[in-house]
Amino acid sequence: MQPQSVYIHIPFCTNKCYYCDFNSFVTNNPQLVWDYLEALKKEMERTFSCQPPGPVKTVFVGGGTPTFLDRAQMRMFLETVQNCLGAYWTDDLEFTMEANPGTTDVEKLRVMRELGVNRLSFGVQSFDNALLKRLGRIHDTDDVYRSIDNAREVGFENITIDLMFGLPDQTMEIFRDTLEKAFALGTTHFSAYSLKVEENTLFHTLYQKDQLPLPSEETELAMYMLLIEEMEKRGYLQYEISNFAKKGFESKHNKTYWLNNEYYGLGAGAHGYVNGERHVNAGPLAVYMQMSKEGLPRVEQFAVPREDAMEEQMILGLRLTEGVELERFAQRFGVSVHDIFGKIIEEEVAKGMLEERDGFLRLTKRGLPLGNEVFARFLR
Repeated sequence: MQPQSVYIHIPFCTNKCYYCDFNSFVTNNPQLVWDYLEALKKEMERTFSCQPPGPVKTVFVGGGTPTFLDRAQMRMFLETVQNCLGAYWTDDLEFTMEANPGTTDVEKLRVMRELGVNRLSFGVQSFDNALLKRLGRIHDTDDVYRSIDNAREVGFENITIDLMFGLPDQTMEIFRDTLEKAFALGTTHFSAYSLKVEENTLFHTLYQKDQLPLPSEETELAMYMLLIEEMEKRGYLQYEISNFAKKGFESKHNKTYWLNNEYYGLGAGAHGYVNGERHVNAGPLAVYMQMSKEGLPRVEQFAVPREDAMEEQMILGLRLTEGVELERFAQRFGVSVHDIFGKIIEEEVAKGMLEERDGFLRLTKRGLPLGNEVFARFLR
């Protein structure tokens, strides 16, 4: 089956957040943005000409900061998406765009809504202004409220926000206050992640110098358990380790990844998975744009061995609270989960980390905060 999901990368930002290791670039050169959008258009046309999609159920535009684009650039970009993909869109298409608070005025949001975007993902991270500055974010809490109001004014109903915990000098009280303010917004979905100190970031440099005062592991775990408890109280279903939603508002696009389904990856540094092969696009803008003039801008492409695909199916699927569907695994690989991973499963069930119920293998409540330890067991 041809992929039914599309990821598109817009790599531009107004500044680089101190924890960010994504493929993103700060620029004040509008011509560079236009040139990139032209290169992206060529990649989209070539990709869908060579490998036409199935019925497209999800489109996700990430970054960077996609809402860095001005109104004219946004219109050109979304019209390109429509021209290349519109004929394949399903009636229930989920079209998500990441957005930074403070970069979404009413007019730009109206263009987005008019041209198909129907789900917004705001990178809020915290409702503590001092902490936002500490992260290198450009917005404050007033920008968050204004952005949500603007989005609702033009008709967006499906809105998710990202939060972070385990941040420098973040206390339980600060995190609890952030949750209270986040719930007051009444959004349909939350993603909440603990800070990972990645290489090639300012935070990594500070960490190496012992200048990044992070909460203890015990405090970070307490924040995660508080998150789960408060989400449940407010009617947000935890459907994945870091994701919570009102019923019917789970992210269809992200479930594509967790179910290990195939998807197109377009743009500088994007990854894709098509016809059993994974590919990686050139990351540097100059390289990506030059390669797009001549053909597909891919610097790596390889078939996924069956053994790797089975491991990925387990590790990604166990992130979902429903777990790995045993029948689906058997249909995909022609063998049962227990044929391949029986001993590991038996040991993890005995430790209280995994359980099998209703045709699914899943993490237990005890295993949920220790998921990475369980996932590692499935790697050869």
